[in-house]
Amino acid sequence: MPVEFIGMIGTTEVSETRPPAGPVVDPDYTRRFARAHEDAGFDRILIGYGSSAPEGGQVAAHVAAHTEKLGLLLAHRPGFVAPTLAARTFATLDQFSGGRLAVHIITGGHDAEQRRDGDYLPKDERYARTDDYLDVLTKAWTSDEPFDHDGPHYRLADFHSDVRPVQQPRIPVYFGGSSEAAYRVGAKHADVFALWGEPLAETAEQIASVRAAAAAAGRARPPRISVSFRPILGRTDEEAWERAHAILRTIQERGHSAGSAVGKRPLLPVGPNARPQNVGSQRLLAAAAKADRHDRALWTAPAAATGAAGNSTALVGSPETVAQALLDYVDIGVTTLLIRGYDPLPDVVDYGRDLLPLVRQEVARRDRAATGPSSEEPVGPADAAAAPATPVALGSSR
Repeated sequence: MPVEFIGMIGTTEVSETRPPAGPVVDPDYTRRFARAHEDAGFDRILIGYGSSAPEGGQVAAHVAAHTEKLGLLLAHRPGFVAPTLAARTFATLDQFSGGRLAVHIITGGHDAEQRRDGDYLPKDERYARTDDYLDVLTKAWTSDEPFDHDGPHYRLADFHSDVRPVQQPRIPVYFGGSSEAAYRVGAKHADVFALWGEPLAETAEQIASVRAAAAAAGRARPPRISVSFRPILGRTDEEAWERAHAILRTIQERGHSAGSAVGKRPLLPVGPNARPQNVGSQRLLAAAAKADRHDRALWTAPAAATGAAGNSTALVGSPETVAQALLDYVDIGVTTLLIRGYDPLPDVVDYGRDLLPLVRQEVARRDRAATGPSSEEPVGPADAAAAPATPVALGSSR
């Protein structure tokens, strides 16, 4: 099964190591950033959500107008617009983009951030609302006849949308979260369940939890799995680690003034006793407390330095080392890799030249090897998890 690569864009040049440069909305930079991902061979780009950030749907429309085939993954928080309006909005964008849209559902794990947009529901109720919201969204995309809905959070009568997605039966749904409530709701609705980059053993545990929740929801096939990382590349492992430690020093020096592609974040606790509200960040900090380095190339120090604000664990090494580390996750059932750098646009160019081809070539080789004369389809992720492939030497792309 081919691996899917997702990048992430913002509308101005900013990261944890770079202060904002230019206006909050820089149309030319946004276009160049998106085109860099398309030229690098990414399948999609994530357009994030933040209570102070530019509205993602408008960003997605701008990107769609300036790219040819790059997929769009639009982050969306249920609860701020009616699901019927969201369904028409997304279907319209899917039409104008030629069927390139996917939606990333983020229920919200931080009360202060939710309240900035006027949402005072506690976390468990937010997940219940998301469940109801996605029921309506799916009906709106797929129902041929007008329908009524009487759920715990949404009631409507005789709804029908004239605008339908290009993609059938509906627009793909990605879903993020690491709590039991997230497993329950996401495993019911999602095509792809998104996790942050933890060590292999902990990631395998989360995959098992998602699959169990999908089975409990009556799904014959569980969601595919996405994992997010911040690769730090060098020509050699030693050079990559030198760069990584320089990045960490900059993050530590900037502290809470660090920038973000999704606008100003609520201040998160940092330090040995830090305990952010969302489970995903708690898990990253727990991994960081065990060790700075895990498995082949996973580095958790940036998560500890930022209070695990967003996907903040790195894979450090030469392109060959990082490619093999990504393949280790493919071996346990990961199908989608979301990667972004601390030098946002230059890193995209490096990933496209040095990293993505290595991973894709090896995945294609494994698929060919797994397809024998009596087999009609490549081995899927579940089979790969059951029988990890023998590591091979990856050739240099430089």
